[in-house]
Amino acid sequence: MSVDVYLNFNGNCREAVSFYAKVFKTEEPKFMTFGETPPNPEYPMPDEAKDKIMHTRLNIDGSNVMFSDVFPGMPFVEGNNITIALVNKNIEELTSIFNQLKDGGTVVMDLQETFWSKLYGQVTDKFGIHWQVNYE
Repeated sequence: MSVDVYLNFNGNCREAVSFYAKVFKTEEPKFMTFGETPPNPEYPMPDEAKDKIMHTRLNIDGSNVMFSDVFPGMPFVEGNNITIALVNKNIEELTSIFNQLKDGGTVVMDLQETFWSKLYGQVTDKFGIHWQVNYE
């Protein structure tokens, strides 16, 4: 069994996932668009939905993270209901990842030693996703 995180974006999923693939040095993501789904004559696909991402995933440090755009017209609340915790034993790698995630984002708590960890920090990236970086 695994617990995976699923993140929704408001039309910029491809950009976000490409950014995360670079930050975490994953394999190139495979994107499935809404336009690639089998057609249903009862529900024609709106043109603005065809190029939006229906599904993609990355394996980030051993965990699957899945992503999609919300279907046009569906409600969207940017990242305020999810935090992703990245726990690792490599301080240099954690520092590099944190510094890349804060580019264009907002540091909530700068990297520092805490009573539970040699290195801990929180950042909200430029896509509104909140990350915790924690040394194991």
